[in-house]
Amino acid sequence: MKRCVEAMNPFAKIAYLDCFSGISGDMFLGALLHAGLDLELLEKELARLEGVDFLLTVSNELRCGIGCKQVTITSPSDQQFRHLDDILTLLDRSRLAPEIIHRARQVFTLLAEAEAKIHNVALQKIHFHEVGAVDTIVDIVGTLIGLHHLGISKLVCSPLPMGRGFVRCAHGTLPLPAPAVCELVTGIPVYGVEQELELVTPTGAALVAGLADDFGPMPFMTVQSCGYGAGNHHLSKEQPNLLRLLIGQPKAGKECQQVEIIETHLDDWNSEGFPYLCNLLFSQGALDVSLSPLIMKKGRPGQLLRVIAAPAHTLELKQTILSETTAIGLRFRREERMTLEREAVMILTPWGEIAAKKVQTPRGPVISPEYEACRKVAATNNVPLSRVYQAVSCGEENKEQ
Repeated sequence: MKRCVEAMNPFAKIAYLDCFSGISGDMFLGALLHAGLDLELLEKELARLEGVDFLLTVSNELRCGIGCKQVTITSPSDQQFRHLDDILTLLDRSRLAPEIIHRARQVFTLLAEAEAKIHNVALQKIHFHEVGAVDTIVDIVGTLIGLHHLGISKLVCSPLPMGRGFVRCAHGTLPLPAPAVCELVTGIPVYGVEQELELVTPTGAALVAGLADDFGPMPFMTVQSCGYGAGNHHLSKEQPNLLRLLIGQPKAGKECQQVEIIETHLDDWNSEGFPYLCNLLFSQGALDVSLSPLIMKKGRPGQLLRVIAAPAHTLELKQTILSETTAIGLRFRREERMTLEREAVMILTPWGEIAAKKVQTPRGPVISPEYEACRKVAATNNVPLSRVYQAVSCGEENKEQ
């Protein structure tokens, strides 16, 4: 699911998890139902999990004047605590969509790995007694069913608030955030709050760690629906214990509006490898790559390598820079940007159709020739490149790609 907005098809949706009061599995599921997931469809899909005996109750609630849905999951039979292999087998034998099964396996494995590390036991021996086996299964699988049937292809999450204090569990009294949560949120932005309650549960943290493509402020999107899922605790200072989910479509600009800038100074790198590096970085999602000359310490000439990319792609890009250049360190920061809407078009010229971009500027549309397409035409027909450019700029738009 890791992809940037520009890679999504025009009918795909983007969702933003606004975790101002934390996140749990039942809150996520409640928010999906409140945002438009059909309850009858959810129950029908969950019935594809054979061997899981549960009762799903959904109620309409009002928290601090905000309408929301609260999900309660109970098991009418004796609780059966399953190991990871049991759950994976249960998923594989289900009649769920392959994508749901695949992603559920990932989330359960993340949760099991965190619990196993904390309790110092083998991965295959861990079982999900802290939050209840039935709760965990229905919360995770139900959330994935919701994301799948609502057509959500990209999930962005806000930084997670971390409460403090202690929580009782089968192992005794544990500090908050729970140790498993601390393991699961490695690499995820978090912040502490003055609430002595568990705001982020292990199941909620596993869902975020396994499903979120990016973290930060709300992405550039056109909101189509909004849902609120209710938590079980009453928070202090009259704070609503809700998870907000906003669902919509990426703005028509087709490019991520928040980017990460990666930079490094190079003074001992053979720049002959720059074209190869450029192609490699672009294939990994870079939006722009540049190399600028500069004077470094002791008067030595050097170069500034700058890469611009969507935040979801930057980990692989950083690894590539450190592997393909002599850089031993990188600087990076996030910035906002504004882009003009553009679309690919074909322009009719004396040499046939040539690819170009139609850019919507404040003063009207402008046709920008594509260099590679013009270069091939100029070389094939033995005409000046400038003449091809002029023909494209003044030509007639024939059809859109």
